[in-house]
Amino acid sequence: MFKIQTLNKIDPIGLKGFPLDQYEIASEFSNPDGVIVRSMKMHDMEFGSGLKAIARAGAGVNNIPIEKCTNQGIVVFNTPGANAHAVKELTIAGLLLASRDIAASIEWGKTLIGKGDEVPALIEAGKKNFAGQEIRGKTLAVIGLGAIGVLVANAAQALGMNVLGYDPFISVKHAWKLSRNVKHAEGMESLLANADYVTLQVPLNNDTKGFINKDKFKMMKDGVRLLNFARGGLVNNTDLEDAIASGKVARYVTDFPDEETLKMDKVISIPHLGASTAESETNCAIMAVDQIREFMENGNIVNSVNFPAAEMERNGGARIVIANKNVPNMVSQISTLLASEGYNIANMLNRNKAEIAYNIIDVDRKHADPILADKIAAINGVIMVRIIE
Repeated sequence: MFKIQTLNKIDPIGLKGFPLDQYEIASEFSNPDGVIVRSMKMHDMEFGSGLKAIARAGAGVNNIPIEKCTNQGIVVFNTPGANAHAVKELTIAGLLLASRDIAASIEWGKTLIGKGDEVPALIEAGKKNFAGQEIRGKTLAVIGLGAIGVLVANAAQALGMNVLGYDPFISVKHAWKLSRNVKHAEGMESLLANADYVTLQVPLNNDTKGFINKDKFKMMKDGVRLLNFARGGLVNNTDLEDAIASGKVARYVTDFPDEETLKMDKVISIPHLGASTAESETNCAIMAVDQIREFMENGNIVNSVNFPAAEMERNGGARIVIANKNVPNMVSQISTLLASEGYNIANMLNRNKAEIAYNIIDVDRKHADPILADKIAAINGVIMVRIIE
């Protein structure tokens, strides 16, 4: 029986994917086998020796200590694309909010409460203060063409915008889904120089923190409208404030407000609603559950942020999964040990990602001696061993 701990409220439809005869689900466990989390910060948590996997029901994993998990042999999953349509729709809403001054006009309208019969005339007289522009015919720069970026680019193009996409690491899968009418920008400078709107669809990491800064603002048109529905920290707040004051940025729409941006003029702050739809939460939970089940029951890894992708069909015998440091001679040592213990390898898969290697080994026996895991774990460089029968 696998114990799965939920650290946030996880959609119940998704949790139904765990068979009750194999999994126990609760919000409190002293030493769970797996964890499903949404936004709870896990950096100060101590992980029990039995923890094998953490699944983030969402794309971002900033709340999970990735390096610590890797060192302890804990596979961390995320659910890219599960909330993509929800974020895409809010990004399109952000385009309209940035263009038509809708938010400010609604707030102004509330100030007329109590004016009685004067309200219609006051509305007509005051609406000129909130005139905007249409997005049709304008140029949108989409930085990051992953699952969300592709959907945003295609939707904006369908609304009549000229769309420029930039992503030097776009995958073949996402490239196939991108509209042929979306033009590929060769470099950042030409991309930003031609854009009336810029939307960020990139993850937050050491390379992208403060990605939009004074140097990038210099490349942009005056009066550009900037959208951030990706992650907080991608835009340098000090440089943003200067760009707004100078007129370089006409409007900034963000789904990740903080104390500084809440105080700024020309900023529309949305309280992180990107994935806050019933459909998105369900999709994320279903994907997270499927990934944990596949790993627990078969050792297969799909959508891990710290381990390599690895999938192999079962051959009917016992399966041994091993994570080790990605150094020479590890596979040889493991196979030699198995041979010395009388195990024939029926099938084997070895994959690596940065400093981690992951092996799936099917042997020709229905059952493997539990002590075999201890012997493999004793090999220098081995981080994690599991026997799945």
